[in-house]
Amino acid sequence: MENKTLSPNLQKGDRIVSESMKDLLQAKDPLFVFPKVGDILEGKVIEKGRNRIFVDLGNLRLGVVYKNEIDLSMYDVQNIKVGELLPVKILELENNDGLIELSLKEAGLDKVWQEFSGLKEKGETFPVTVQDANRGGLIVQLHGIQGFLPVSQLSPEHYPHVEGGDREEILQHLKSFVGKELEVKILDLDRKTAKLILSERARASREIKEKLAKYTVGQIIEGEISGIVDFGAFVTFEGIEGLVHISELGWQLVENPANMVNVGDKVQAKIIAIENDKVSLSLKALKSNPWDAIGEKYKKSDLIEGLVSRYNPFGAFVRVEPEIQGLAHISEFKNYEDMIARLKIGETYTFRITMLEPKEYKMALRLIDLEKETSADSDITSEDSSDDIERETSVKENTNLKEEPTSQ
Repeated sequence: MENKTLSPNLQKGDRIVSESMKDLLQAKDPLFVFPKVGDILEGKVIEKGRNRIFVDLGNLRLGVVYKNEIDLSMYDVQNIKVGELLPVKILELENNDGLIELSLKEAGLDKVWQEFSGLKEKGETFPVTVQDANRGGLIVQLHGIQGFLPVSQLSPEHYPHVEGGDREEILQHLKSFVGKELEVKILDLDRKTAKLILSERARASREIKEKLAKYTVGQIIEGEISGIVDFGAFVTFEGIEGLVHISELGWQLVENPANMVNVGDKVQAKIIAIENDKVSLSLKALKSNPWDAIGEKYKKSDLIEGLVSRYNPFGAFVRVEPEIQGLAHISEFKNYEDMIARLKIGETYTFRITMLEPKEYKMALRLIDLEKETSADSDITSEDSSDDIERETSVKENTNLKEEPTSQ
């Protein structure tokens, strides 16, 4: 157990503190307010030992910070000097040695969180060094507090534009930032849960907004494909990064953006939306709309050849033109299993157009083989019905013949 005997040069003062503690507690002088547990004060270091630090709190009060509190704090005891002012938090008003027991760690943390709150309110940026990375983002240490920088809050230049969204590749990209310094802002914090969320993107937001101020919706820009992800492609122009959503890459049904563009491609795109520091772009808006001519080329009830491109829960998509796809709805089949049994991916079949709305980009199709089966079933049903009618007539005639003698 640690020997807490006071050094000779402090004993006399400590006796004064101990003897007068009750008097101080009972003091009614309005000019003097005795501190309480949890208060944060500033004290002067008057003696420093290997296992404790004595702090003068004024008004005949003497406090002590023990080794465990020093070790848990952000302070390096070797760098603390006699005469230095330190923020301390009261843990106990009078311990067994008659001293006010203090915490450097708690006071330091409270002070740090207060500084964080100030930085957040002012929106100020500051540098942090990345300590580690996980699949969700980057981990930093700031004055002994762990902070987190989510992937979504990275600046456009640092965002992992990984083709196919491969998680391991994204993680390796994020780990490349370990040891590097980034300029960030505080996005959110919570002292109780020790939550500190940072944003690099917010730092660049103002700069991007200023650059976007000279652009308007409908304007055509020239840029370069800077990244490809599952949901589209990023285009960088004039230091701004915009997104071309997968639905805006082409008029055809795009399943993989990488089949449409490559990183490094020079492209022209149309600005279709600007919201704060985000800009949405379109490549297909600069191409002629193939649906404009489809109404003149085809009409409802026409027979058409189409290649089955893929299934979904609503039916099968059928490519009838390079950039036009129709849908053979699941309701045309007995069930999903029946549909995939009749329609094979990559195979070409004959369909009838049952609905065509070019303005809505809709074309509904029906497999012609189903019509043949339905027709055959109808013929069989018709023959069966004729036979039933004949049999019914015959029965009636026979019945009438039998009834005639009776009526005589």
